[in-house]
Amino acid sequence: MGNIVAIVGRPNVGKSTLYNRLIGERQAIIHDTSGVTRDRQYGSSFWNGKTFTVVDTGGFVQHSEDIFETAIRSQVKIAIEEADVIIFMVDVTTGITDLDEEVAGMLRRSDKEVFLAVNKVDNQQRRLDANEFWSLGFENTFFLSSITGSGTGDLLDAVTDSLEEEEEVMNEVPKFAIVGQPNVGKSSLTNALLGAERNIVTEVAGTTRDSIHTKYAKFGKEFLLIDTAGIRKKAKVHENLEFYSVMRAIRAIEEADVCLLMIDATLGIESQDLSIFRLAQRRNKGIVLLINKWDLVEKETNTARDYEAEIKNRIAPFTDVPVIFISALEKQRIFQAIETALQVYENRNRKIKTSRLNDVMLPLIDKYPPPAHRGHFIKIKYITQLPTYFPAFAFFCNHPKHIKESYKNYLENQLRKNFNFTGVPVSIFLRKK
Repeated sequence: MGNIVAIVGRPNVGKSTLYNRLIGERQAIIHDTSGVTRDRQYGSSFWNGKTFTVVDTGGFVQHSEDIFETAIRSQVKIAIEEADVIIFMVDVTTGITDLDEEVAGMLRRSDKEVFLAVNKVDNQQRRLDANEFWSLGFENTFFLSSITGSGTGDLLDAVTDSLEEEEEVMNEVPKFAIVGQPNVGKSSLTNALLGAERNIVTEVAGTTRDSIHTKYAKFGKEFLLIDTAGIRKKAKVHENLEFYSVMRAIRAIEEADVCLLMIDATLGIESQDLSIFRLAQRRNKGIVLLINKWDLVEKETNTARDYEAEIKNRIAPFTDVPVIFISALEKQRIFQAIETALQVYENRNRKIKTSRLNDVMLPLIDKYPPPAHRGHFIKIKYITQLPTYFPAFAFFCNHPKHIKESYKNYLENQLRKNFNFTGVPVSIFLRKK
Protein backbone atom coordinates (compact mmCIF):
# COMPACT_ATOMS: atom_id res chain seq x y z
CA MET A 1 0.00 0.00 0.00
CA GLY A 2 1.25 3.48 -0.70
CA ASN A 3 2.95 4.96 -3.69
CA ILE A 4 6.49 6.18 -3.20
CA VAL A 5 8.61 7.14 -6.21
CA ALA A 6 12.33 7.72 -5.57
CA ILE A 7 14.68 9.50 -7.99
CA VAL A 8 18.25 8.14 -7.80
CA GLY A 9 21.43 8.83 -9.74
CA ARG A 10 24.78 10.60 -9.65
CA PRO A 11 25.03 14.29 -8.64
CA ASN A 12 24.34 16.89 -11.34
CA VAL A 13 22.39 14.64 -13.67
CA GLY A 14 19.30 16.81 -13.09
CA LYS A 15 17.43 15.00 -10.32
CA SER A 16 16.16 18.11 -8.57
CA THR A 17 14.99 19.71 -11.82
CA LEU A 18 12.93 16.61 -12.57
CA TYR A 19 11.73 16.56 -8.96
CA ASN A 20 10.56 20.17 -9.19
CA ARG A 21 8.72 19.35 -12.39
CA LEU A 22 7.02 16.34 -10.86
CA ILE A 23 5.72 18.10 -7.81
CA GLY A 24 5.13 21.34 -9.69
CA GLU A 25 7.04 24.49 -8.86
CA ARG A 26 4.23 25.36 -6.49
CA GLN A 27 5.62 23.19 -3.76
CA ALA A 28 9.00 24.88 -3.86
CA ILE A 29 7.26 28.21 -3.44
CA ILE A 30 5.02 27.02 -0.60
CA HIS A 31 8.09 25.73 1.17
CA ASP A 32 10.16 28.84 0.82
CA THR A 33 7.58 30.78 2.81
CA SER A 34 8.19 28.62 5.86
CA GLY A 35 11.94 29.12 5.58
CA VAL A 36 12.68 25.67 4.25
CA THR A 37 15.36 25.77 1.65
CA ARG A 38 16.92 22.33 1.92
CA ASP A 39 13.54 20.77 1.60
CA ARG A 40 13.60 19.92 -2.04
CA GLN A 41 13.52 16.39 -0.65
CA TYR A 42 10.05 15.01 -0.88
CA GLY A 43 6.62 16.16 -1.91
CA SER A 44 3.36 15.04 -3.34
CA SER A 45 2.57 14.71 -7.05
CA PHE A 46 -0.67 14.13 -8.90
CA TRP A 47 -0.82 12.71 -12.43
CA ASN A 48 -3.42 10.71 -14.36
CA GLY A 49 -5.71 10.62 -11.36
CA LYS A 50 -3.09 9.17 -9.03
CA THR A 51 -1.39 10.84 -6.10
CA PHE A 52 2.07 9.71 -5.12
CA THR A 53 5.00 10.87 -3.03
CA VAL A 54 8.20 11.79 -4.85
CA VAL A 55 11.55 11.60 -3.06
CA ASP A 56 14.59 13.40 -4.46
CA THR A 57 17.57 11.50 -3.07
CA GLY A 58 19.80 14.34 -4.31
CA GLY A 59 18.39 16.51 -1.55
CA PHE A 60 20.25 14.38 0.98
CA VAL A 61 23.87 14.35 -0.14
CA GLN A 62 25.90 17.04 1.59
CA HIS A 63 28.63 18.34 -0.66
CA SER A 64 31.52 16.00 -0.08
CA GLU A 65 32.97 14.62 -3.25
CA ASP A 66 34.97 11.83 -1.64
CA ILE A 67 32.09 10.04 0.06
CA PHE A 68 29.56 10.64 -2.63
CA GLU A 69 29.92 7.22 -4.26
CA THR A 70 29.31 5.35 -1.01
CA ALA A 71 26.50 7.74 -0.14
CA ILE A 72 24.84 7.07 -3.48
CA ARG A 73 25.24 3.31 -3.11
CA SER A 74 23.61 3.35 0.29
CA GLN A 75 20.81 5.62 -0.97
CA VAL A 76 20.08 3.25 -3.81
CA LYS A 77 19.94 0.36 -1.31
CA ILE A 78 17.52 2.26 0.90
CA ALA A 79 15.42 3.31 -2.10
CA ILE A 80 15.22 -0.32 -3.24
CA GLU A 81 13.96 -1.28 0.22
CA GLU A 82 11.55 1.56 0.82
CA ALA A 83 10.25 2.94 -2.49
CA ASP A 84 7.62 1.34 -4.73
CA VAL A 85 9.03 2.67 -8.00
CA ILE A 86 12.51 3.98 -8.82
CA ILE A 87 13.45 6.55 -11.46
CA PHE A 88 17.15 6.08 -12.25
CA MET A 89 18.52 9.23 -13.81
CA VAL A 90 21.58 9.38 -16.07
CA ASP A 91 23.13 12.11 -18.20
CA VAL A 92 23.58 11.76 -21.95
CA THR A 93 26.42 14.34 -21.97
CA THR A 94 28.69 12.16 -19.81
CA GLY A 95 27.68 8.81 -21.28
CA ILE A 96 27.56 5.69 -19.12
CA THR A 97 29.93 6.01 -16.14
CA ASP A 98 31.24 3.21 -13.92
CA LEU A 99 28.95 4.35 -11.13
CA ASP A 100 25.96 4.25 -13.51
CA GLU A 101 26.89 0.66 -14.38
CA GLU A 102 27.12 -0.24 -10.73
CA VAL A 103 23.80 1.35 -9.79
CA ALA A 104 22.17 -0.31 -12.80
CA GLY A 105 23.41 -3.67 -11.53
CA MET A 106 21.94 -3.08 -8.06
CA LEU A 107 18.61 -2.01 -9.54
CA ARG A 108 18.41 -4.92 -11.99
CA ARG A 109 18.87 -7.36 -9.11
CA SER A 110 16.02 -5.79 -7.15
CA ASP A 111 12.41 -6.70 -7.82
CA LYS A 112 11.33 -3.06 -7.94
CA GLU A 113 9.90 -1.37 -11.02
CA VAL A 114 12.72 0.79 -12.47
CA PHE A 115 12.44 3.56 -15.05
CA LEU A 116 15.66 4.75 -16.66
CA ALA A 117 15.54 8.47 -17.44
CA VAL A 118 18.26 9.64 -19.80
CA ASN A 119 18.41 13.39 -19.19
CA LYS A 120 19.60 16.41 -21.21
CA VAL A 121 18.48 14.88 -24.52
CA ASP A 122 17.63 18.16 -26.23
CA ASN A 123 18.97 17.92 -29.79
CA GLN A 124 19.29 15.42 -32.60
CA GLN A 125 22.92 14.44 -31.88
CA ARG A 126 22.14 13.74 -28.22
CA ARG A 127 19.10 11.72 -29.25
CA LEU A 128 21.48 9.44 -31.18
CA ASP A 129 24.00 9.35 -28.30
CA ALA A 130 21.25 8.41 -25.87
CA ASN A 131 20.76 5.05 -27.55
CA GLU A 132 23.85 3.62 -25.84
CA PHE A 133 21.87 3.67 -22.56
CA TRP A 134 19.66 0.82 -23.78
CA SER A 135 22.70 -1.35 -23.00
CA LEU A 136 22.00 -0.86 -19.27
CA GLY A 137 19.17 -3.32 -19.80
CA PHE A 138 16.01 -1.48 -18.67
CA GLU A 139 13.02 -1.95 -20.90
CA ASN A 140 11.49 1.22 -19.44
CA THR A 141 14.01 3.68 -20.86
CA PHE A 142 12.98 7.28 -21.53
CA PHE A 143 14.84 10.17 -23.16
CA LEU A 144 14.02 13.53 -21.66
CA SER A 145 15.13 17.04 -20.94
CA SER A 146 14.05 17.90 -17.42
CA ILE A 147 14.84 21.58 -17.99
CA THR A 148 12.50 22.03 -20.96
CA GLY A 149 10.18 19.30 -19.75
CA SER A 150 10.19 17.38 -23.04
CA GLY A 151 9.68 13.67 -22.46
CA THR A 152 8.65 14.01 -18.82
CA GLY A 153 4.97 13.46 -19.67
CA ASP A 154 5.69 10.05 -21.24
CA LEU A 155 7.82 9.08 -18.26
CA LEU A 156 5.06 10.11 -15.84
CA ASP A 157 2.41 8.23 -17.81
CA ALA A 158 4.49 5.06 -17.54
CA VAL A 159 5.29 5.60 -13.86
CA THR A 160 1.67 6.19 -12.87
CA ASP A 161 0.54 3.17 -14.90
CA SER A 162 2.77 1.01 -12.74
CA LEU A 163 1.43 2.40 -9.44
CA GLU A 164 -1.37 0.62 -7.66
CA GLU A 165 -4.79 2.17 -7.55
CA GLU A 166 -5.21 3.56 -4.06
CA GLU A 167 -7.80 1.44 -2.42
CA GLU A 168 -8.45 1.96 1.17
CA VAL A 169 -9.93 -1.02 2.97
CA MET A 170 -12.42 0.17 5.54
CA ASN A 171 -13.67 -1.44 8.75
CA GLU A 172 -10.28 -2.66 9.65
CA VAL A 173 -8.42 -1.66 12.74
CA PRO A 174 -7.30 1.99 12.64
CA LYS A 175 -3.62 2.36 11.72
CA PHE A 176 -1.64 4.97 13.64
CA ALA A 177 1.90 6.04 12.78
CA ILE A 178 4.13 7.82 15.24
CA VAL A 179 6.28 10.16 13.15
CA GLY A 180 8.78 12.88 13.93
CA GLN A 181 12.45 13.68 13.87
CA PRO A 182 15.13 11.36 15.29
CA ASN A 183 15.40 11.61 19.08
CA VAL A 184 12.00 13.19 19.63
CA GLY A 185 10.88 10.17 21.69
CA LYS A 186 8.98 7.96 19.23
CA SER A 187 10.27 4.72 20.76
CA SER A 188 9.63 5.93 24.30
CA LEU A 189 6.01 6.60 23.33
CA THR A 190 5.66 3.19 21.68
CA ASN A 191 7.09 1.53 24.79
CA ALA A 192 4.89 3.56 27.11
CA LEU A 193 1.82 2.52 25.12
CA LEU A 194 2.71 -1.12 24.84
CA GLY A 195 3.92 -1.26 28.41
CA ALA A 196 6.88 -3.39 27.36
CA GLU A 197 10.33 -2.59 26.10
CA ARG A 198 9.50 -3.52 22.52
CA ASN A 199 12.35 -1.47 21.13
CA ILE A 200 15.51 -1.00 23.03
CA VAL A 201 15.60 2.72 23.61
CA THR A 202 19.11 4.11 23.47
CA GLU A 203 20.56 7.58 23.43
CA VAL A 204 22.01 7.40 19.93
CA ALA A 205 19.73 9.01 17.37
CA GLY A 206 18.32 6.46 14.98
CA THR A 207 19.26 3.21 16.66
CA THR A 208 15.86 1.60 16.85
CA ARG A 209 15.34 -1.61 14.96
CA ASP A 210 12.97 -2.15 12.08
CA SER A 211 9.46 -0.77 11.73
CA ILE A 212 7.04 -2.75 13.84
CA HIS A 213 3.32 -3.09 13.35
CA THR A 214 1.97 -3.81 16.77
CA LYS A 215 -1.62 -4.75 17.34
CA TYR A 216 -2.70 -2.89 20.41
CA ALA A 217 -5.76 -3.96 22.36
CA LYS A 218 -5.95 -2.47 25.83
CA PHE A 219 -8.58 -0.55 27.75
CA GLY A 220 -11.15 -1.62 25.18
CA LYS A 221 -9.27 0.16 22.39
CA GLU A 222 -7.95 -1.55 19.32
CA PHE A 223 -5.53 -0.16 16.76
CA LEU A 224 -2.33 -0.93 14.88
CA LEU A 225 0.77 1.01 15.73
CA ILE A 226 3.19 1.56 12.87
CA ASP A 227 6.45 2.35 14.56
CA THR A 228 8.99 3.72 12.16
CA ALA A 229 12.02 4.50 14.11
CA GLY A 230 13.44 1.51 12.26
CA ILE A 231 17.10 1.47 11.51
CA ARG A 232 18.35 -2.00 10.87
CA LYS A 233 22.08 -2.03 10.67
CA LYS A 234 24.38 0.31 12.52
CA ALA A 235 26.48 0.61 9.37
CA LYS A 236 23.76 2.57 7.63
CA VAL A 237 23.33 4.96 10.46
CA HIS A 238 26.20 7.39 10.23
CA GLU A 239 26.11 7.57 6.45
CA ASN A 240 22.54 8.29 5.54
CA LEU A 241 20.59 8.48 8.75
CA GLU A 242 18.60 11.48 7.61
CA PHE A 243 17.62 9.94 4.28
CA TYR A 244 16.73 6.66 5.93
CA SER A 245 14.58 8.20 8.66
CA VAL A 246 12.77 10.39 6.11
CA MET A 247 12.03 7.35 3.93
CA ARG A 248 10.67 5.53 6.97
CA ALA A 249 8.48 8.51 7.88
CA ILE A 250 7.11 8.75 4.33
CA ARG A 251 6.40 5.02 4.28
CA ALA A 252 4.63 5.29 7.64
CA ILE A 253 2.51 8.24 6.50
CA GLU A 254 1.51 6.27 3.39
CA GLU A 255 0.41 3.29 5.49
CA ALA A 256 -1.35 5.14 8.28
CA ASP A 257 -4.86 6.49 8.74
CA VAL A 258 -3.77 8.92 11.43
CA CYS A 259 -0.27 10.34 11.98
CA LEU A 260 0.81 11.20 15.51
CA LEU A 261 3.42 13.84 14.75
CA MET A 262 5.75 14.22 17.71
CA ILE A 263 7.48 17.52 18.29
CA ASP A 264 10.20 18.18 20.85
CA ALA A 265 8.82 20.82 23.24
CA THR A 266 12.30 22.11 23.97
CA LEU A 267 12.98 22.79 20.26
CA GLY A 268 9.57 23.88 19.02
CA ILE A 269 8.25 23.11 15.56
CA GLU A 270 11.08 22.95 13.00
CA SER A 271 11.12 22.94 9.22
CA GLN A 272 11.43 19.16 9.02
CA ASP A 273 8.34 18.82 11.26
CA LEU A 274 6.45 21.16 8.95
CA SER A 275 7.45 19.08 5.93
CA ILE A 276 6.10 15.92 7.55
CA PHE A 277 2.94 17.81 8.53
CA ARG A 278 2.38 19.11 4.98
CA LEU A 279 2.99 15.69 3.46
CA ALA A 280 0.44 14.06 5.79
CA GLN A 281 -1.96 16.87 4.96
CA ARG A 282 -1.53 16.45 1.18
CA ARG A 283 -2.01 12.70 1.54
CA ASN A 284 -5.29 13.37 3.37
CA LYS A 285 -4.23 11.64 6.57
CA GLY A 286 -5.56 12.43 10.02
CA ILE A 287 -3.06 14.39 12.14
CA VAL A 288 -2.56 14.77 15.88
CA LEU A 289 0.31 16.92 17.16
CA LEU A 290 2.04 15.59 20.26
CA ILE A 291 4.32 18.02 22.03
CA ASN A 292 6.70 15.68 23.84
CA LYS A 293 9.10 16.44 26.75
CA TRP A 294 6.63 19.03 28.03
CA ASP A 295 7.91 18.20 31.52
CA LEU A 296 11.26 19.78 30.56
CA VAL A 297 9.86 23.16 29.55
CA GLU A 298 10.02 26.11 31.95
CA LYS A 299 6.36 26.66 32.68
CA GLU A 300 6.50 30.29 33.88
CA THR A 301 7.28 31.68 30.47
CA ASN A 302 5.51 29.07 28.35
CA THR A 303 1.90 28.35 29.04
CA ALA A 304 0.43 25.56 26.95
CA ARG A 305 -2.02 28.05 25.46
CA ASP A 306 0.68 30.40 24.15
CA TYR A 307 2.72 27.47 22.92
CA GLU A 308 -0.26 26.06 21.06
CA ALA A 309 -1.04 29.44 19.47
CA GLU A 310 2.56 29.66 18.23
CA ILE A 311 2.30 26.19 16.68
CA LYS A 312 -1.04 26.92 15.02
CA ASN A 313 0.53 30.01 13.55
CA ARG A 314 3.27 27.88 11.95
CA ILE A 315 0.95 25.19 10.53
CA ALA A 316 -1.65 27.64 9.16
CA PRO A 317 -3.89 27.57 7.16
CA PHE A 318 -4.78 24.03 8.31
CA THR A 319 -5.09 24.71 12.04
CA ASP A 320 -8.06 22.56 13.03
CA VAL A 321 -5.65 20.01 14.48
CA PRO A 322 -5.52 18.67 18.05
CA VAL A 323 -2.38 19.59 20.03
CA ILE A 324 -1.59 17.48 23.09
CA PHE A 325 1.22 18.09 25.56
CA ILE A 326 2.75 14.81 26.66
CA SER A 327 5.77 13.27 28.28
CA ALA A 328 6.44 9.82 26.87
CA LEU A 329 8.96 9.09 29.65
CA GLU A 330 6.70 10.24 32.48
CA LYS A 331 3.72 8.67 30.69
CA GLN A 332 1.82 11.93 30.93
CA ARG A 333 -1.33 12.15 28.80
CA ILE A 334 -0.30 9.32 26.49
CA PHE A 335 -3.74 7.72 26.68
CA GLN A 336 -5.34 11.06 25.91
CA ALA A 337 -3.15 11.05 22.80
CA ILE A 338 -4.63 7.70 21.72
CA GLU A 339 -8.21 8.73 22.54
CA THR A 340 -7.70 11.80 20.38
CA ALA A 341 -6.21 9.76 17.53
CA LEU A 342 -9.24 7.44 17.63
CA GLN A 343 -11.54 10.47 17.51
CA VAL A 344 -9.63 11.86 14.51
CA TYR A 345 -9.90 8.45 12.82
CA GLU A 346 -13.66 8.64 13.31
CA ASN A 347 -13.75 12.20 11.91
CA ARG A 348 -11.84 11.04 8.84
CA ASN A 349 -14.44 8.35 8.14
CA ARG A 350 -17.44 10.58 8.81
CA LYS A 351 -20.13 10.44 6.12
CA ILE A 352 -22.79 13.15 6.08
CA LYS A 353 -26.17 12.58 4.49
CA THR A 354 -26.73 14.75 1.42
CA SER A 355 -30.00 16.13 2.78
CA ARG A 356 -28.37 17.23 6.03
CA LEU A 357 -25.41 18.72 4.18
CA ASN A 358 -27.69 20.87 2.03
CA ASP A 359 -29.93 21.85 4.96
CA VAL A 360 -26.94 23.14 6.90
CA MET A 361 -24.73 24.58 4.15
CA LEU A 362 -27.13 26.21 1.66
CA PRO A 363 -28.49 28.78 4.16
CA LEU A 364 -24.89 29.66 5.13
CA ILE A 365 -24.04 30.11 1.45
CA ASP A 366 -27.14 32.27 0.89
CA LYS A 367 -26.15 34.42 3.82
CA TYR A 368 -22.66 34.96 2.41
CA PRO A 369 -22.72 34.10 -1.32
CA PRO A 370 -19.60 33.88 -3.50
CA PRO A 371 -18.67 37.31 -4.95
CA ALA A 372 -20.02 37.94 -8.45
CA HIS A 373 -17.53 37.66 -11.29
CA ARG A 374 -17.74 40.38 -13.99
CA GLY A 375 -21.41 40.83 -13.34
CA HIS A 376 -22.18 37.10 -13.34
CA PHE A 377 -23.85 35.92 -10.16
CA ILE A 378 -22.41 32.70 -8.89
CA LYS A 379 -24.95 30.32 -7.46
CA ILE A 380 -24.12 27.14 -5.55
CA LYS A 381 -27.12 24.89 -5.94
CA TYR A 382 -26.28 21.57 -4.39
CA ILE A 383 -23.67 19.82 -2.23
CA THR A 384 -22.76 16.19 -1.84
CA GLN A 385 -20.02 14.23 -0.11
CA LEU A 386 -17.84 12.20 -2.47
CA PRO A 387 -17.36 8.47 -1.82
CA THR A 388 -13.66 8.79 -0.94
CA TYR A 389 -11.93 7.41 2.14
CA PHE A 390 -11.31 10.94 3.45
CA PRO A 391 -13.71 13.90 3.65
CA ALA A 392 -14.23 15.41 0.20
CA PHE A 393 -17.21 17.45 -0.96
CA ALA A 394 -18.52 18.53 -4.34
CA PHE A 395 -20.26 21.89 -4.58
CA PHE A 396 -22.28 22.15 -7.80
CA CYS A 397 -22.57 25.65 -9.21
CA ASN A 398 -23.01 27.62 -12.42
CA HIS A 399 -19.48 29.13 -12.67
CA PRO A 400 -17.08 26.88 -10.74
CA LYS A 401 -13.99 28.49 -12.32
CA HIS A 402 -14.75 31.89 -10.84
CA ILE A 403 -14.94 30.90 -7.19
CA LYS A 404 -11.90 32.23 -5.36
CA GLU A 405 -9.64 30.34 -2.98
CA SER A 406 -10.77 32.57 -0.11
CA TYR A 407 -14.37 31.50 -0.65
CA LYS A 408 -13.35 27.84 -0.70
CA ASN A 409 -11.74 28.50 2.68
CA TYR A 410 -15.04 29.94 3.91
CA LEU A 411 -16.86 26.79 2.78
CA GLU A 412 -14.29 24.57 4.49
CA ASN A 413 -14.52 26.56 7.73
CA GLN A 414 -18.32 26.25 7.73
CA LEU A 415 -18.07 22.48 7.17
CA ARG A 416 -15.64 22.30 10.09
CA LYS A 417 -17.88 24.42 12.33
CA ASN A 418 -20.96 22.33 11.69
CA PHE A 419 -19.55 18.82 11.42
CA ASN A 420 -16.58 17.56 13.35
CA PHE A 421 -13.56 17.21 11.05
CA THR A 422 -10.90 18.12 13.58
CA GLY A 423 -7.49 16.72 12.65
CA VAL A 424 -8.52 15.84 9.11
CA PRO A 425 -7.79 17.63 5.81
CA VAL A 426 -11.03 18.38 3.92
CA SER A 427 -11.08 18.57 0.12
CA ILE A 428 -13.51 20.82 -1.70
CA PHE A 429 -14.30 20.42 -5.40
CA LEU A 430 -16.36 22.87 -7.42
CA ARG A 431 -18.25 21.22 -10.24
CA LYS A 432 -20.42 22.48 -13.02
CA LYS A 433 -24.05 21.56 -12.38
